Amino acid sequence: MPYLLLTLSALFWSGNFVLSRGMHAEIPPVSLAFWRWIIALIIIAPFGLRRVYKQRALLRQHSRFMLFQGLLGVTGFNTLIYIAMQSTTAINAVLVNSCIPVIIVIISWIVYRERLSIKQSLGVLISLSGVLLIIAKGDVAALQQLTFNQGDLLVLAAALVWAFYSANLRNYPQGLHSIAYQTGIMLVGLVFLIPCYLFEIQSGKQIQINIATTLTIGYVALFASVLAFICWTRAIREVGANRAGPFIHLMPVFSTILAIIFLDESLLGYHVRGMFLVFTGIFITTFSISKQKMNPDSSQ
Repeated sequence: MPYLLLTLSALFWSGNFVLSRGMHAEIPPVSLAFWRWIIALIIIAPFGLRRVYKQRALLRQHSRFMLFQGLLGVTGFNTLIYIAMQSTTAINAVLVNSCIPVIIVIISWIVYRERLSIKQSLGVLISLSGVLLIIAKGDVAALQQLTFNQGDLLVLAAALVWAFYSANLRNYPQGLHSIAYQTGIMLVGLVFLIPCYLFEIQSGKQIQINIATTLTIGYVALFASVLAFICWTRAIREVGANRAGPFIHLMPVFSTILAIIFLDESLLGYHVRGMFLVFTGIFITTFSISKQKMNPDSSQ
């Protein structure tokens, strides 16, 4: 079940990347982030606010954790991604974002002293190689010709933010309902987003209201915000950040599939080879840890 939730998260976020790239001229970056979370909060409020009230004592006890997660997961990550999309290419963004599993592993090891087996490391590297093969369109030498700009650095900053968010889920308060958690970090994140949104409006950037922009905000609010975050949070609580990290590599795979379905692009040989490597790496990572879970002394 947790692996299905991780797969769904990657699928929903892939749609978010495709839409944010396609609509960046119609929807300013901070406005997209702000209205995304406003609509998401409206969707979850009928269930979430009641949970928040019931667990207010637990939330107050872990206020530092909630503040950290709201600032990183709601305010930080996607806002940085949306801003980066204004000045970088889709290829570079996916390439840098695919470093998240590696960053999660490094943070978990340095900050939380979480061990990483040889099979886990191998799985991460194999799945990352599949991502690189897709990005390079089958020509690995093409990666040497990529140039990086300020937008790429913002994507790297976003990757660091999400890696810290995911690794810190190990400190998730016991007994806290997932809906109360999600509602709580939305409220925290919006507090920090409001002044950024007002500043963007004062700078003269406005959303072009039409069917396309409305559907885009609706999608990222429901699927990329509410459902994806709930799936990701629950799955990491069950399997850990290191095991969940390689599933980020499914995003370029799903992005390719979505482009084939909705943009009438062709499925080529390097797509198939890259997807095979991604799924192989994920299988190696999850299988190795499942084996350890059955035998707790295997890492001693």
